[in-house]
Amino acid sequence: MKNIQVVDGAANATFSVFQATEEEYAAIFPDGRDIELVEDLIGRLGDETADRVLAPLWNRPVLKRDALGIHGTLFYDNEHRRRHIPQSKREVDWDDGSINAAQRALFSLSR
Repeated sequence: MKNIQVVDGAANATFSVFQATEEEYAAIFPDGRDIELVEDLIGRLGDETADRVLAPLWNRPVLKRDALGIHGTLFYDNEHRRRHIPQSKREVDWDDGSINAAQRALFSLSR
């Protein structure tokens, strides 16, 4: 199982963590991605398939304090963040001006 943090644009969002099976995770985050916008997911899979992939996740919440890592971030209603998200949708590809020196050093090892 992989943990996905959901970042919702709502003012009362909880930024909750949910577990996904390996297959669900691969459908949400293909090609080595670990960032996805739900609008892009729906555009890629279609409404019905995206719903089928996401529906089981909502029944598998994980307390943040119990989560053993965050494997991916799924953004809802965050279109305004699109211009900041790396084209590759991989965290390690953030622009150097958006991260600190320690992150730059760490991320450079995983590119």
